[in-house]
Amino acid sequence: MKQHLRHPIFPIISKLAGKLDLQAFAIGGYVRDIFLNRASKDIDIVVIGNGIAFAEEVAKQLNVKLAVFKNFGTAMLRYKDVEVEFVGARKESYRAESRKPIVENGTLEDDQKRRDFTINALAISLYPDNYGLLIDPFNGIADLESKLIRPPLDPSETFSDDPLRMMRAIRFASQLGFEIDESAVAAIKQNKERIGIVSQERITDELNKIILSPKPSVGFKYLFDTGLLHIIFPQMVALYGVDYIDGRGHKDNFYHTLQVLDNICADTDDLWLRWAAILHDIAKPATKRFEPGHGWTFHGHEDKGARMVPKIFAQLKLPLNEHMKFVQKLVQLHLRPIVLAQDIITDSAVRRLLFEAGSDVESLMMLCKADVTTKNEYKIKKYRNNFELVQQKLKDVEERDSIRNWQPPVTGDDIMQLFGITAGREVGIIKNQIREAILEGDIPNDRAAALEYTVAKGEEFGLKVVEKPF
Repeated sequence: MKQHLRHPIFPIISKLAGKLDLQAFAIGGYVRDIFLNRASKDIDIVVIGNGIAFAEEVAKQLNVKLAVFKNFGTAMLRYKDVEVEFVGARKESYRAESRKPIVENGTLEDDQKRRDFTINALAISLYPDNYGLLIDPFNGIADLESKLIRPPLDPSETFSDDPLRMMRAIRFASQLGFEIDESAVAAIKQNKERIGIVSQERITDELNKIILSPKPSVGFKYLFDTGLLHIIFPQMVALYGVDYIDGRGHKDNFYHTLQVLDNICADTDDLWLRWAAILHDIAKPATKRFEPGHGWTFHGHEDKGARMVPKIFAQLKLPLNEHMKFVQKLVQLHLRPIVLAQDIITDSAVRRLLFEAGSDVESLMMLCKADVTTKNEYKIKKYRNNFELVQQKLKDVEERDSIRNWQPPVTGDDIMQLFGITAGREVGIIKNQIREAILEGDIPNDRAAALEYTVAKGEEFGLKVVEKPF
């Protein structure tokens, strides 16, 4: 293992450990990632003894700042390109009402037992006498080779003690493309209600990591099958299932959503665009209707879905800022490019889409492409060809009319100055008429044409020009 300890921090720690006669080990994710050939910027060091005191000696030798977290018994420093966290080896016990452990000093074995999964319990000695020795008491290497997520101890006790580990198990499975051990899956099902003692922020942090994984459907299927999703995100579970009337069914919107999510992940790692994929059909259960002679409809699900977004973001403690507004906008507009791709594309319809989508039009088109989940090759080819036409039309109209992120060429202040009036109903009506005329292509998107149009519309209200604005 010595050849894997390439970072210059390791010989420094080793030399100091020998000088102080303290056993020190690299442990956890950094060691795991060595075997997965993954780059890691975080190194965890466990010391048999006082981890903070040892960290202070390391920081002094490196002449770097040390952040000490006495409540957690940890200390952290940054050296070159990595963050190094130090902790003393410890053993933990839990109370039923809390996931915060009672901590005592312990051995390396105690520390490895408290780790969440066998693949995260691997340790490498940094003590000079056995530098580079791999310590793997729970067969973590075998689990890495088998691509298996498994707690080192009894899974039911592990998940009951710290229920966040249920989310972490699913997150690692999704990130690494691993499977969760059958006994661990059963234990998650058994302990799912325990997730209630975990803060929403911690749950959502893990959920976001699942969403950011290469194939999030892996994680969401585990969340659904174990019953965790029913507790943490019931609106998504409501998408599940197919109803039949007169032999006519609709697609399962839960699995459709997962396919859209996986599709969009092939093109973007933007968390909020991925959230838009998750929520694009979230209102279908609430808008589902069966129309005799026609079949199942979901009229208005995009409007209702957009109205649901703020409530879901608040529930999950996601930010209620521009990210939420971005997701809300894409949910609201996600059908528009598909409709354009099916019909004859008019300049007016394209201008309106550019006006409403603004700088997010590329993200919207990406979501709409991902939303095509049909297995019919003819339909796929047809949609792709039509989407290309829509994209070219968007480009052409934008180059000609500059509608994206549109600012009115004539403002409300201009209208008041032009006619010598104060703010009122007429100003709002004329502003709307200017916008509609430009979007419909009745007048070009420039100031001179808009001013001329404004004069004509003002005359309809009996308004006379008193001063032309510059």
